[in-house]
Amino acid sequence: MTDQPAELFSTRRPAEWIRAELAQARDTEARWADRRNLRASYFAGDDVVSLAAEAFSSYLGKNALYGALAYPSVRRFEAEVVAILLGLLRAPSGATGSITTGGTESIFMAVKTARDWARRSKPHATAPAIVVPRTAHAAFDKAAHLLGLTVRRMAHSPGFAADLDGMAAAIDDDTIMIVGSAPPYAYGMVDPIPAIAALAERHGLWLHVDACVGGMVLPFLRDLGVSLPTFDFALPAVASMSVDLHKYGYAFHGCSALLLRDEALTAFQRFDFDAWPVGLYSTANFTGSRGAGPIASAWAVMTYLGREGYRALVGRMLEARIRLVDGISRIEGLEVFGRPDTTLVAFGSPSLAMPLIVDEMNRRGWTLARLTDPPGILLLLNGFHHEIVEDFLADLGDAVARVRRGDVRPTAQPAVYTV
Repeated sequence: MTDQPAELFSTRRPAEWIRAELAQARDTEARWADRRNLRASYFAGDDVVSLAAEAFSSYLGKNALYGALAYPSVRRFEAEVVAILLGLLRAPSGATGSITTGGTESIFMAVKTARDWARRSKPHATAPAIVVPRTAHAAFDKAAHLLGLTVRRMAHSPGFAADLDGMAAAIDDDTIMIVGSAPPYAYGMVDPIPAIAALAERHGLWLHVDACVGGMVLPFLRDLGVSLPTFDFALPAVASMSVDLHKYGYAFHGCSALLLRDEALTAFQRFDFDAWPVGLYSTANFTGSRGAGPIASAWAVMTYLGREGYRALVGRMLEARIRLVDGISRIEGLEVFGRPDTTLVAFGSPSLAMPLIVDEMNRRGWTLARLTDPPGILLLLNGFHHEIVEDFLADLGDAVARVRRGDVRPTAQPAVYTV
């Protein structure tokens, strides 16, 4: 596209020109469903994408904000998706939840709900604070910044795990909330949620489990007999959980969920206002208007795949993870970080320049996520990655050899999550 925005807007363009421009722009970018994409890309097959797209497009123009008044099917789909999640995550009777636009909003609303709960339950907390592991998502800091709270983030992850001693020492009378991840994005190891839950019980804290990445994976790993720490509402101390449906739930983007242990807690989540001429404005989320398309796509995909379909996809990812961990460990100079529990594998090297290895793998057509602490590579697996394990390991071994010989020149690409 060569036109400046003002010129582009000054004259109407034919639909054929727009379609061609969209196709050209799209085709020059990375393909999100490419088998060599091991970054944050979630693909369950063309059939799933087609069905999700059909459901999404059939609900274009419908606003979930008005589900109760004008679009009861949207309210129904949301309730059924939430009920499925509560069942998967072993929530007690009376638990509830709501669909949000993404993990950041789910985390924001969890922090907001905990803050308002603490105003009644912990009135002595005059400077409310949240205690989080080093690996907790940045959205906790974003939420705290906007809500006037303090985050006490650990400085280290001993053995790539949450620093339980540090978290315990950080708790005081101002602490209202403690966080664990299942798993955190960085290393793929589920935090020791039972031990974090014990801290929450001992100090009367709100415990949020961030399962945005693992919420639609861990229950099926458990079905497959994988030994996992308890991470969900089976622990009585867990007050809330966040789960992204546009990740391993395979809904279209703009779809996450905040789940609460007890419906009574929604009193601290909701915002109600009626001092204007239009009547009651009452929302469970930060956003007002919400597209119904993502909710419809989640409902369609979840009912299409069912427990059996998700379990099969997770089984293929488990196979890929096992083979990758074994293969990476056999390449001299590389080591897997910790003990991956889910579909994420992180690895690095105490002696090799990992940024150069990423650069070389990129040149070979692989799309990878970079880590900084310590320098490394994070792989996020999809249901088709069992097909490319040997190709990946062969290229990785060659890349390591080239870096060791000094044959790889660095690029200027930084290690960022998002900019």
